Amino acid sequence: MNKMNGYKVKTFLGKFCIYLILLLFALAFLLPFFFLFTGSFKTSSELFSKPFHWLPRHWTLNNYRQVFTKIPFFRYLKNTMIIVVVNIIGALISNSLIAYGFSRLRWPGRDKVFMIVIATMILPYQVTLIPLYLMYSKMGWVGTFLPLTVPGFFGNAFYIFLMRQFMIGIPKELSEAARIDGANEFGIFSSVIIPISKPALASVAIMSFMRAWNDFLGPLVFLGNDRLYTLSLAASMLRSNLNPNWELLLALGAVMVIPVLILFFVLQKYFIQGITMGGVKG
Repeated sequence: MNKMNGYKVKTFLGKFCIYLILLLFALAFLLPFFFLFTGSFKTSSELFSKPFHWLPRHWTLNNYRQVFTKIPFFRYLKNTMIIVVVNIIGALISNSLIAYGFSRLRWPGRDKVFMIVIATMILPYQVTLIPLYLMYSKMGWVGTFLPLTVPGFFGNAFYIFLMRQFMIGIPKELSEAARIDGANEFGIFSSVIIPISKPALASVAIMSFMRAWNDFLGPLVFLGNDRLYTLSLAASMLRSNLNPNWELLLALGAVMVIPVLILFFVLQKYFIQGITMGGVKG
């Protein structure tokens, strides 16, 4: 009996230590978000006051009002949403089709080509930026949304890998049954594979949204015209050398974080399924 009680105590203490460590890590990750949201309601003087106070002494919405008035916020929001929506559509269409070809179809050199695609993940975006700029400049795309939207329809190595790993885990008997019923490859892809791959598609949609929503370097290089600017570039317009406007930048950051958080919480079940199920298949 004493051994049983000792085992229960050890189990309880072990779980308590694990949960305590996880709680500390969670607090460490949440701390910047807490500072972001509370700082967006502070004045500039209060933001750098000593001693420092986590919560505002006088809550104000003036920072958010200035964000909407100092810059053409809704025009930049519209530009950002155009880029985001087109990128999500392109990512879902292209990566699912390419992943289907790598996971469900047999063709010579398939695995070697897949390894080449995966190898492109080691190339930083900055390495290919200059060649891409020269190519898009000759094509007359610089100063338009095309350099930021069209590449989304040609696949992304990580998204292809994620969806391929997920599709490999789908039983081949489902495809064979559909083929016996007279379905062609596209019919199998659209009516069998895609409905089952919703978790992986949700993961790709979330990551594509975050990538396009937060992209700063791409719009900075390829857009040029301030009428085409996105919200990520709006931060550079709020900040100046004489007055950084940190309180306005915090308010803009809070506005930009909220859609990402909402999207994640709405699709978190599918996102977690897509990552876990796609990551364990071989």
